[in-house]
Amino acid sequence: MRAVIFDEFGARPQVRDVPDPVPPPGGAVIRVEATGLCRSDWHGWQGHDPDISPPHVPGHEFAGVVTAVGTGVTGWRPGDRVTAPFVCACGRCPACLAGDQQVCERQTQPGFTHWGSFAEYVAVQHADVNLVRLPDGLDYPTAAALGCRFATAFRAVVGQGRVAAGEWVAVHGCGGVGLSAVMIAAAAGAQVVAVDIAPGALDLARSCGATVCLDGRTLTGPGAVAAAVREATGGGAHLSLDALGSHATCIASIENLRRRGRHVQVGLLPAAQGHPALPMDLVIGYELELRGSHGMPAHAYPDLLRLVTTGVLRPAELITRTIGLAEVPDALTTMDGPASGGMCLIHPGR
Repeated sequence: MRAVIFDEFGARPQVRDVPDPVPPPGGAVIRVEATGLCRSDWHGWQGHDPDISPPHVPGHEFAGVVTAVGTGVTGWRPGDRVTAPFVCACGRCPACLAGDQQVCERQTQPGFTHWGSFAEYVAVQHADVNLVRLPDGLDYPTAAALGCRFATAFRAVVGQGRVAAGEWVAVHGCGGVGLSAVMIAAAAGAQVVAVDIAPGALDLARSCGATVCLDGRTLTGPGAVAAAVREATGGGAHLSLDALGSHATCIASIENLRRRGRHVQVGLLPAAQGHPALPMDLVIGYELELRGSHGMPAHAYPDLLRLVTTGVLRPAELITRTIGLAEVPDALTTMDGPASGGMCLIHPGR
């Protein structure tokens, strides 16, 4: 099969032929019809994930068709249209048995623990636990957009963030996951403040339902972003998300909260880049709540899929670019530069 592969961390990926995957026992092989390009893939290519050992094929949010299943699989057969969460769970550890497959103790992640979906085919382990059947009429690009960024944002806003109608929600960083969070929070009846440094990203945030858009380029100096959010919200956000993953956005997201506010960390903060100095005096004095959000388990997808198929949520509107495998090396290696917002989808067949 054709795949995007890199032989060393930071080395330019290449598109070349590699062996087709075979279904592991209990697993399945999926023909990839669409897959998303995510900042997490850039972190992996840079060597920020300890599970990756080059040569490696990235890619972790995808949708497609089952082509083969391994021994022991009972719920799936070739021809089924599917997607999967980026955290593939074992289904047997204490976290899984509690329903928390997104923090499975023995999780696998296509594109990280093994070769991923920047290819014509990808293998998924524990298919009966992790595959999600696609509703009729849901196209592959929309389904692929759910696999990491939209599903992660959905659980971050609704589950971990416990958003309520009428609340103020701040979203720091309006890439794919940030715009997803804006759309989801607005659909829940919240008022959203979107923060980014790219005018195009802020335009998209406004179209997704943001009430206020703040250009971070104009907010300089310590605490300027947090102060602007507090002013716009009349005292601070009830819920705030760092959807980018940087020391500055994490700290601003905490500092812009009102008393007893809730911060959810969604963007990755790799240990290799050091740990941010958090304002724990505010956490104590304001009784703030800090939570992480790490994807969404397969069993939770039906609620999200209902909102998508009924048009309440519209992830397809966040897809701003579509490319083929040949264009992935350029797209992946330039992800550390300014982004215009939205999601980039890959069609391996192109």
